[in-house]
Amino acid sequence: MASKWKKTQYPGVRYREHPQRTHNGKPDRYFTIYYKFKGKLHEEALGWSSEGWNAQKASIELGKLKQTHALGEGPATLAEKRKIQEENLAAERHKKEQEEKDSLTFERFFQETYFPQAKANKSEKSYRREEQLFNLWIAPVIGLIPLKDVSPLHLEQLKSNMSKGNRSARSIRYALATIRQVFNMAKYLNLYAGQPPTSSVKFPQEDNRRLRFLSRDEANILLNSLRMKSQQLYEISLLSLKSGARADEIFKLTWGDVDLQRDTLTLWDTKNTKTRIVFLTADVKEMLIQKKRGQNTDLVFPSRDGKKIEQISDTFNRTVNELKLNEGVKDRRMKVVFHTLRHTYASWLVENGESLYTVKELMGHSTLSMTERYAHLSNGALQKAVKRLDANK
Repeated sequence: MASKWKKTQYPGVRYREHPQRTHNGKPDRYFTIYYKFKGKLHEEALGWSSEGWNAQKASIELGKLKQTHALGEGPATLAEKRKIQEENLAAERHKKEQEEKDSLTFERFFQETYFPQAKANKSEKSYRREEQLFNLWIAPVIGLIPLKDVSPLHLEQLKSNMSKGNRSARSIRYALATIRQVFNMAKYLNLYAGQPPTSSVKFPQEDNRRLRFLSRDEANILLNSLRMKSQQLYEISLLSLKSGARADEIFKLTWGDVDLQRDTLTLWDTKNTKTRIVFLTADVKEMLIQKKRGQNTDLVFPSRDGKKIEQISDTFNRTVNELKLNEGVKDRRMKVVFHTLRHTYASWLVENGESLYTVKELMGHSTLSMTERYAHLSNGALQKAVKRLDANK
């Protein structure tokens, strides 16, 4: 049961005592003030003795309020006063938050927010590449500039610096794409408003379609050379050549994804986020049969410590160089790299007369236009089409 209200020596001030709690050896007292304003009786709570209130302090607060009534200025009640104070505090917080947003530099947001997320959600190769671009090219231009002040002009300067540094159009696009992702994250976190400056900057373009693919003889020589150096690298290369699987798709492959009854492999969460089925050729099936099958969750091609491989062994490039497959080649599109095996798979399919749609599905491309960059390499088919014109003379 609540204690009764008691008057004090100060008019308009009263209190009640807490039934159990004490303060300075006395029951803790809860003070209120009451007064008339515009013909109505008002009573407003102040607080406990343990919170610093006493009768005299309450009387002073009441006096201030009555003075406000007499002058007709300011809040008429404590409730109004508290509301104004809360609004002022909220305005101050908003101002401070806005000042923090306005002063947030690209470098600080990248290092404290964006990059930790990139490390958690992206492959090591990807986030290392972004870190390198940031340190070498992005930070020197916009690192110390607040996000809100980064302009397309700054990004044009970045493009110019990278071009003068003999960086490829692909690297420049990668840097701009990284910047765009940073701004998109800042916008999502309500730390940046408006369109990112990258929306007003033209990304440099280049024809990066690989024109080089292996002949049957070259492929056999390369595979035999790899087999003499590393059985597993040979197997990984054979699988890519005969299925079009990307390196990372092969690295993630588990025995549960291998179905030797149906002659298929299931590739989960591929580059375009889709899952696709790969059909086994006879030599790939035989290679998998010869391997010691593990549990369904075991990797088919684990690293030496049993974990997922992160990148193709340097042995592949050393073997390519030993075979002089890249001798005298300057254009990166004409160089033989591991991805050339996937490219060769598509090219051989087209050379054999398979439709672009069939190749698209086997390669796991999201659009037909992606397949066309491989299909145009079908020089034999194109030559036959032109020669048929002579046949009609």
